[in-house]
Amino acid sequence: MINILFHFTVIGFITINILSPNPVNGLINWNGNNWAMSCDFFGKDLSNARTSGELCGETCARTPGCTHFTWTQYKDGTCWMKSGTVSKSDAFSTKDPTMVCGVVGSPSSSDWTLVWEDNFNWNGGIDTTKWEFDVGGSGWGNNEKQFYTDNRQENTRCELFPGSSNGRLIIEARRERMENCEFTSARLKSKIKWTYGRLQIRAKLPDGRGLWSALWMLPEKATHSGVYWPDNGEIDLMEQVGYDPLRIHSTVHTQAYNHIKGTQKGHSIIVSDAVSNFKIYTLNWNPDQIEMYAGNDANPFAHHIFTWNKNGDWTQWPFDKPFFIIMNIAVGGSWGGAQGIDYNIFPRRMEIDWVRFYQRR
Repeated sequence: MINILFHFTVIGFITINILSPNPVNGLINWNGNNWAMSCDFFGKDLSNARTSGELCGETCARTPGCTHFTWTQYKDGTCWMKSGTVSKSDAFSTKDPTMVCGVVGSPSSSDWTLVWEDNFNWNGGIDTTKWEFDVGGSGWGNNEKQFYTDNRQENTRCELFPGSSNGRLIIEARRERMENCEFTSARLKSKIKWTYGRLQIRAKLPDGRGLWSALWMLPEKATHSGVYWPDNGEIDLMEQVGYDPLRIHSTVHTQAYNHIKGTQKGHSIIVSDAVSNFKIYTLNWNPDQIEMYAGNDANPFAHHIFTWNKNGDWTQWPFDKPFFIIMNIAVGGSWGGAQGIDYNIFPRRMEIDWVRFYQRR
């Protein structure tokens, strides 16, 4: 971020830039979370990230070396992370009421509290008090080629990392015939449902032509209309197809906006190590906004993917009822199989280190 400068021209051709020590005199009103409006800091910019103003402080806290920050509306919202020893008294007020500045507080100042998690830290089957399975091979509305099995460890299991007490969930797609399908896989869904919160999933994705991996949410039941989908909504935190494995898609579907009509709303980004490394996929679901990110352990909000704001009636925003989590690998289908299936890649797996759900305090 560029600090505010005054410009003076001397002898007609020499320009001197002088930092203003106090661009605007005024009182800064700090709130309990160590941030304020209409303010900025001098200091070295460490890095920046596209994010919402409410997440700027948290993004700074998760970025090594970041001690204070400023948020501006630049490029639809940019968090400017800064390093150095500062206090709130080092901030200066500005004339821009949309700017936010702050210092990193203690973890206890977070607006979020962990309400549910699964870390998969054992060898064997899944925790059936937390998860259940969608079972079948009907094509799932997309002409998919797999049969989803019911708690079958060949397709879903927990495994410890070698030499570690830390584990992960394996969802594995296999080339084997079952119930008139050429492939088997698994589709897990959480037994618990929530309305609003933060979902984070740390996952490493598969590659290979014909695969279609997803981390997403569906509503508990039809409430806005008798047509379950798309009228009652779908939130796709992460979708990835194996023929373009580094492109991460985030999407929402509603009655007004869905892929049947070709009107679905979403965006995609390239995550260069989505297959080779574990990444953290984050959904922030608020009463008036949905945001989705891809990041890493140092900064889970490193890459903004998509934001959907509440606008209009339930046909555009049905996201005010309980939803549950789904994690699966499909094979083939209208999207995953758009470039055919490579029969030589199997088995292929998606690894999930943990799943966590937070809600505001």
